[in-house]
Amino acid sequence: MTKIKTVSVYCGSSLGKNKSYLDNAIALGECLHKHNLNLVYGGGNIGLMGAIANTVLQKGGKVTGVL
Repeated sequence: MTKIKTVSVYCGSSLGKNKSYLDNAIALGECLHKHNLNLVYGGGNIGLMGAIANTVLQKGGKVTGVL
């Protein structure tokens, strides 16, 4: 079985109206790092996309932004 090495995530460039969206975006970034998964995402540095990417980066993970 092939092991997953990279996950692609595309989500909102805003935080939304519910704080749980941000909390879950951060939790996803932490989970990706915990499982040593690279992130490919929509390239924005704001909103939910930015929260996920910044979390992975802060933990020392690899992030690739695609515009």
